[in-house]
Amino acid sequence: MHDIRTIRDNPETFDAALARRGVVPMSTALLEIDRRRRAAITDSEQTQARRKALSKQIGIARGKGEPADALMAEVNGLDEAQKAAETVAAAADAELNDLLAGIPNLPAADVPDGKDEHDNKEIRRVGSPRNFAFDPKDHVGIGEGLGLMDFAAAAKMSGARFVVLKGQLARLERALAQFMLDLHTAPADGTLSGYTEVDPPLLVRDNAVHATTSLTKFADDLFHTTNGYWLVATAEVPLTNLVSESVIDEKDLPLRYTAWTPCFRSEAGAAGKDTRGMIRQHQFPKVELVSITTPEQSEAEHERMTGCAEEVLKRLGLPFRTVTLCTGDMGFSARKTYDIEVWLPGQNTYREISSCSNCGDFQARRMNARYRPREGKGTRFLHTLNGSGLAVGRALIAVLENYQNADGTVTVPEALRSYMGGVDVIHAAKR
Repeated sequence: MHDIRTIRDNPETFDAALARRGVVPMSTALLEIDRRRRAAITDSEQTQARRKALSKQIGIARGKGEPADALMAEVNGLDEAQKAAETVAAAADAELNDLLAGIPNLPAADVPDGKDEHDNKEIRRVGSPRNFAFDPKDHVGIGEGLGLMDFAAAAKMSGARFVVLKGQLARLERALAQFMLDLHTAPADGTLSGYTEVDPPLLVRDNAVHATTSLTKFADDLFHTTNGYWLVATAEVPLTNLVSESVIDEKDLPLRYTAWTPCFRSEAGAAGKDTRGMIRQHQFPKVELVSITTPEQSEAEHERMTGCAEEVLKRLGLPFRTVTLCTGDMGFSARKTYDIEVWLPGQNTYREISSCSNCGDFQARRMNARYRPREGKGTRFLHTLNGSGLAVGRALIAVLENYQNADGTVTVPEALRSYMGGVDVIHAAKR
């Protein structure tokens, strides 16, 4: 959510930042509603002051035994006028908040301008793609060849964009999630880890979703129950809302949370995209990272969080690259985002496996999340950050494709073998 006072003071700057995101100028419309709202509030306050003054005069007149009918009639009229002004103010306030709620966050100054993913800026690559002595398969060919990945069975019970994993592939998915959680929750060494594990609700109310994104714009991407709950599309929603309507002491910051949850997305805007395999599913597991910190520390925390997500891939021995998203490719709530893309031999390309975003105070304003500075008076809005640490299903895909063997088996990365009960190679299921 944006601060109307900032827009009021710097309308041109606000519109220029929106233009970088491809959004038309909004300040004129916003400030006109704000003008009507403030005028109505002023009318209400002035009317109330007049009523109080007249009420005092009525008391004085009655004390002297003088008639006060005219004064009382005026008070009654002012009462109706005040109610009318309050109604106008409330309507303008609701209109203003609705409009503000649909405007995306403003990009940070160092975010590259651009229209889509083709304008993102690569900042580093780690590891080199493996040179195969055979034609590598994609994860579907590998999983089905092992007899451990079943899309047909999932389609019978749930339709498209679902999968059934069996045996060692089901265990591998669980092993990946547990490995990630253990890495992220290890005692902090200053640059990595130190997150608190959370087991959050998977069903949330409107206000929780609104706090992290725009229900108006993205409701079609979510699953909604018949009794008013939303299935979480990411654990970012419940983890960030842990500080909703709260005031945190600065000495307790930063707060760092992680959770392994199933996530649910309708993929309404992805018709025809990634229809083969597990890349884009309605239900998928993900390990999420969320940080809550001060404005002064949020940029450093963003780099730290991205490093935590990258460390998972480093320890798994998976090649990846990290890119800064351009203004046209960032999410609604982000002011700056790093995407981490893992190499998938089966597609011969890098694919997103994590997005780490600094949202500034955008979400905190929507959920009224503040902190109390060590020095000075009052409170300030917190800064919130979120990132995948990682998308577990895509990590599974990356392991299968990068560690596949010519005979159809898959070598288990060394970092996961203890989680797999010592299994070092996944073989086909016995038929």
